[in-house]
Amino acid sequence: MVSVPSFILRRLYVKGSLRGTSNGMEFHLLNKLGSGYARRILPIIVDGKEIPLARCEFQVDELSVPFQEVSQDKPFTIAINKTTKVVAEGIKLTSKPHKISMGFEVAGLGVLKFDFTDTPSNG
Repeated sequence: MVSVPSFILRRLYVKGSLRGTSNGMEFHLLNKLGSGYARRILPIIVDGKEIPLARCEFQVDELSVPFQEVSQDKPFTIAINKTTKVVAEGIKLTSKPHKISMGFEVAGLGVLKFDFTDTPSNG
């Protein structure tokens, strides 16, 4: 199986897009690597604390896809050149830098994981 290094996957994250919200956080992914289909999403980890799948979702255009609904039968398309917002509830960000990790399983590639560190923007 082909392996994709995390330093390449880190390019998915839109630097500076991390933002605290009234009930959690959000950040953007922009796929310039190639289209893929995630058939399983791993929990987001913020500063070592796992956020349950039930509190996370993808938002693309007007469509919201909860992480827990992504499956082999209902994969999530990680479209090329399309911005995807990742929303997580139940986390309170401070103004300091935060380390965020996430991962997903892609057919033919297996489990892909990456992390990034960023400071939340004000807006």
